[in-house]
Amino acid sequence: MTFTTPTFLVFLVVMFATYWLLDRKGQNLLIFAGSLVFYAWWDWRFLGLLLLSAGIDFVVARLLQRTTDPGRRRAFLGVSLASNLGILGFFKYFNFFVGSFAHMLTSLGMHADTSTLRIILPLGISFYTFQALSYTIDVYRRQLDAVDDPVQYFCFIAFFPHMVSGPIQRATHLLTQFGKQRRFDESDAADGARQMLWGFFKKMVVADNLAPMVSAAYSHASTASGSELLWATYAFAFQIYCDFSGYTDIAIGCAKLFGFHLTRNFAYPYFSRGIVEFWRRWHITLSTWFREYLYIPLGGNRVATWRKHLNVFIVFVVSGFWHGANWTFIAWGGLHGFFYLAEPVIGLRAPSRDLNHDHARFSTGDLLRIFVTFQLVCLAWIFFRADSISSGFTILHRIGSAVAAGQLGGPPRRSPFGWVVVMLVVEWLQRGRPHALAVQSWRRPARWAAYYATVAAILLFAQLQFIPFIYFQF
Repeated sequence: MTFTTPTFLVFLVVMFATYWLLDRKGQNLLIFAGSLVFYAWWDWRFLGLLLLSAGIDFVVARLLQRTTDPGRRRAFLGVSLASNLGILGFFKYFNFFVGSFAHMLTSLGMHADTSTLRIILPLGISFYTFQALSYTIDVYRRQLDAVDDPVQYFCFIAFFPHMVSGPIQRATHLLTQFGKQRRFDESDAADGARQMLWGFFKKMVVADNLAPMVSAAYSHASTASGSELLWATYAFAFQIYCDFSGYTDIAIGCAKLFGFHLTRNFAYPYFSRGIVEFWRRWHITLSTWFREYLYIPLGGNRVATWRKHLNVFIVFVVSGFWHGANWTFIAWGGLHGFFYLAEPVIGLRAPSRDLNHDHARFSTGDLLRIFVTFQLVCLAWIFFRADSISSGFTILHRIGSAVAAGQLGGPPRRSPFGWVVVMLVVEWLQRGRPHALAVQSWRRPARWAAYYATVAAILLFAQLQFIPFIYFQF
């Protein structure tokens, strides 16, 4: 089941109508059962894997809570780390490591008679694994008490709005909400519906209309012109943003309908004036996870300068590898690590004043920094989207040659970029608010005009064929 299907809308209406008739325990049971149905709709066979992975962490956390011996506590934490990372590593990276090893042997002139398994990547495994790990680590650190109620815990792991593609929630934020009584808040639910509507617009009108242009160029990288590849790269930058942040808007808005507040995941990242600022605005919950559970344990910024820089670079490379079992993702992460560390040297660091407020003044220098930052981000996107490292360099070479020769034309399809402009204008005007349709302060006619215009755009311009969310199998 996915957000952009009629099945989900029916599912959501039934869940919402039933949920508010129940007490807290009944609500938790309904969410748990509904989340299993939501997940099983894709492939019921992976329900057992989800429950096994989460069940191990539930038991481990209770043992950590009761144990004071440091050695035993480290051993219990090791069980959680080994089970979560072992399952993630097998399903996501087994074929990658076997294939890379075979390629290395072949390059050395040795016969590589290895076989790989046809392993299906379970939906959302990268997200719910990191969420489960944050729980056991926080219990190990004594920052959180282990819960005794298995339903409450499994709701935290499998909560259907965010389970598949985040935002990644820390237990200290979301798990505790399942232990409290929820009461219907009409204004909160209305804001959730508005945020969902904007998410549907970004995914179905902007991202899905850009997808064919991107696919057409990147699938024929060796024959497409440099101009086509350049426009396809820009299109992918907005496709992945609108696809992923659109999912996040729907997830956060959907959670509000049930009385829950999820952590913000995007803060208008393409208005960033530097790479450091970009990573404070893009996939915020993943950046926070890596800071808390990888960067700080490595020593953070409490070490020598060279070691701090190494820690930053390690985090970006691991982040790239988290995204997928391909060297292209590692290259993408490495590029961002290089840009991040080089920012003070090239003078791209943004001024301290905040442009997030809708009435904040901005200068020509701000616009130049935004432009340069976007170009660097798009440069890295080439390797994220390319099929291989060699294909990425081919695309980069063809784009560079076209730019050097002045052989750049307009986009092959103008209408999708028209929707990009609409999206950017709306988000720029609303950049001081948590989402672009946070218009509750507007006069009623203006509010409803915005709602109707957004709905009309979705009904008239959404793609007829189903296009899955990019991050569904990450």
